[in-house]
Amino acid sequence: MQHASPISESSTDLYGLPAEDTNITDLILSSCAEDPRASVYAVRNGAGAWLDVRFDAFLGQVRDVAKGLIAHGLQPGQRVALFAPTCYEWAVLDQAVWFAGAVSVPIYETSSAAQVAHILGDSQTHAAAVGGDELAATTREAARQAGIDVTVFPMSEAALRVLARDGAAVTDEQLEAARTTATLDDAASVVYTSGTTGRPKGAIITHRNFAAASINVLNFAAGVVDYHPGTNSRTLLFLPLAHVLAHAVQVICLYARIQMAHSGSTKTLQEDMASFHPTWLLAVPRVFEKLEAGIAAKAEDGGRGPVYHAAKRTAIEYSEALEAQTHEGGPGPSRALRARHAVFDTLVYGNVRKAFGGEVLSCVSGASALSPELVHLFRGMGIPIVEGYGLTETTAPATVNIPAAYKVGTVGLPVAGATIRIADDGEVLVKGPIVFAGYLRQPEATAESMDGDFFRTGDLGTLDEDGFLRITGRKKEVIVTAGGKNVYPTPLEEIIRQHRLVQHVVVVGDDRPYVGALIVLDPDELKRWSLDRERTLTLEEAVADEGVLAALQEAVDQANATVSRAESIRRIRVLDHELTEDSGHVTQSQKLKRAQVLADYADEIEQLYRGR
Repeated sequence: MQHASPISESSTDLYGLPAEDTNITDLILSSCAEDPRASVYAVRNGAGAWLDVRFDAFLGQVRDVAKGLIAHGLQPGQRVALFAPTCYEWAVLDQAVWFAGAVSVPIYETSSAAQVAHILGDSQTHAAAVGGDELAATTREAARQAGIDVTVFPMSEAALRVLARDGAAVTDEQLEAARTTATLDDAASVVYTSGTTGRPKGAIITHRNFAAASINVLNFAAGVVDYHPGTNSRTLLFLPLAHVLAHAVQVICLYARIQMAHSGSTKTLQEDMASFHPTWLLAVPRVFEKLEAGIAAKAEDGGRGPVYHAAKRTAIEYSEALEAQTHEGGPGPSRALRARHAVFDTLVYGNVRKAFGGEVLSCVSGASALSPELVHLFRGMGIPIVEGYGLTETTAPATVNIPAAYKVGTVGLPVAGATIRIADDGEVLVKGPIVFAGYLRQPEATAESMDGDFFRTGDLGTLDEDGFLRITGRKKEVIVTAGGKNVYPTPLEEIIRQHRLVQHVVVVGDDRPYVGALIVLDPDELKRWSLDRERTLTLEEAVADEGVLAALQEAVDQANATVSRAESIRRIRVLDHELTEDSGHVTQSQKLKRAQVLADYADEIEQLYRGR
């Protein structure tokens, strides 16, 4: 099949935006008016089942809570922090803050007092809704550190009732005056970046950004979430709502009348999926990696390891054949492959689908790269995963694969209204109504982040002849060896991180004679791996264990098979402890702070290059 040369710009037409003097709440109200009885949320009934929440009932609660906020002195434009795990009350308060004309400031529930202090102080937050006594104490300590006064109140069902009662004297006219204060270009939320390359900055996400996501991303990706008249599309949100991707998706779903339920703890996730039966899911790559590792471990524990691994190979082969058929005109899966696939569908794949609730039609993966092998594996098992790409500054989705236009190994086409451009140095640039309004009180950083109307993402990528974007690495993370070879660490790290024993990996080699890697083990998987071999290994013992090192070398060899010898990893060093948020090496969204790791583990890196 003959292909043209790669292109430098790709775009998709805009569907439209509402009037300039409106805001995101107007879109929500118009959607409710179309079908006020639609079930937009579901909440637990305390007996293992779910109760539907109608659109009109939800907005009634939002209005009452917004009146309570106004009664307590909240003024349009002031900022309210939302500091709690993913839950229904988070959704109510998110909308209530906007109905009161104010601005939300989401904070990860895992944040330390110092991190919260930076956010509260930088955003000059007026009030904070918190999920429990511990987070309330953290907020008060953070406010003390920041030297500001913050009104702290609980984010709970009981607290919402109190707010609604306190707002009884606020009139509908007062509420409407507050709700209509903001226009499309006003701030709706200040979302803090993950801090992988420095101190977190407050990205101003406007009502226009959320409206563009609601209208344009939804219509572009309608097939992903089964958004069609008469369908019962529903999803279980379990990512932190402080993450811009989950936050934007929640707003999109409400506008689309896609029913949502919340799961605030990984401990109940399996149970929640089994009882709610979502039709699609939103997750980050680490979730899929852990799920696959858990499935494999369970099969090994039950003596079905060989069957599972044969099923895994078949699923990948089946998906790869479908991909070749779509994009290269191949014949598709052979009759023998289809027969094998059908057998394993009965023995293995059906049980995997049941673990997702039994009705999942697709999954969306974002926030970081997912390996093509995992994409093929899950698609081959009947759970298609579509990858997307975006950043805090693009209100999350800037590109996404969709059923009608799908390429494994890419992050898809630009969403409607967005333009992707590849700069001369390979940097990915994004333009469109989803691009943020700048960093809060940081005009210089804002100016540096823009190239005209285009946002500089800091990521490197390419566009193929069909306009699909492929991310190849981070601009600041390209390794140049002493021999002058450019090495992109991300693809190598993705492959190694697939191994069940690996939690994190950092490829190194700047100005060095060859490429090396630091590897951090997953303690839970190490325990299971050890028990499978009738052993017990600690992290400290594992770093020198021949079996562990041999297993890791297999993963490294797989990565090395994808690059030239000059780019291959020659030596590895295994750390005897975890890298965590508390250690300062992982962000709340579980991204590794590469620069911090390189600085703090300089001695370990040096060991990679001492002798042979």
